[in-house]
Amino acid sequence: MMESDPARVSTVVSRDNSVVKLARKLSRDNTAYRKLGQVWLEGDHLCRAARDRGIAPSVAVFAASAWTAQAAQWRDGLARVVVVPDSLFDDISALESAGRMGFVIDLPAGTAVRPHVASVVLDRLQDAGNVGSILRSAAALGFHQVLALKGSAALWSPKVLRAGMGAHFALHLVEGLEASALPGLDLPLIATSSHRGEPVHASALPWPCAWAFGHEGQGLDAAVLQQAQMWCRIGQPGGQESLNVAAAAAICLHASAVGHSN
Repeated sequence: MMESDPARVSTVVSRDNSVVKLARKLSRDNTAYRKLGQVWLEGDHLCRAARDRGIAPSVAVFAASAWTAQAAQWRDGLARVVVVPDSLFDDISALESAGRMGFVIDLPAGTAVRPHVASVVLDRLQDAGNVGSILRSAAALGFHQVLALKGSAALWSPKVLRAGMGAHFALHLVEGLEASALPGLDLPLIATSSHRGEPVHASALPWPCAWAFGHEGQGLDAAVLQQAQMWCRIGQPGGQESLNVAAAAAICLHASAVGHSN
């Protein structure tokens, strides 16, 4: 390792360097963060979203070209910077087009369900894009807690992080839960169905509440369904059999947010 700025910046050229190995592991293994207690954020947008929420990385990794172009923008507030050749950053990244910069942050602490907080419950959702999109809707529409039951996509995986576009940093996230944890919300639980309940736009929705969204193919598990205090359906005048779960979630959460603000 050659020190280019001993107080702040190190230049690394070996793929066997501990920081490089850590970033590569976190970037390429969807659940490595659970064991290592750290998360990889790649790309300018995610890193800025974290910084804007006051989250400081334990180490920031820059491709040499990005550091040359952007050092003045990022130098303040970063305790440790590692600069690597662009080719080595490509080796770290799992993206087709590498983000040229990334943060290693500590996995946020706190695994307890918070009662009385407007929430979203994810029951075995598999698609990372769907999960990230729902997190974005939750953060935008005033649902500050997301609970992922066992079998759901890993909330802090790189794909969910990219789809979430920074929403993670505005939410209290708890994963690996059983359905038996849901009474701890102490809120009305609302379930969606294509054939049961009143249309969501015509329903008197409670606030705060928790919305439950189920597996893309199987829907909500019986252990969740039996805890629902309310059912709603989304009218589909176009005649489609069902909506994508992320689209359905956005409609439901928006209905709650609008009803609450009126």
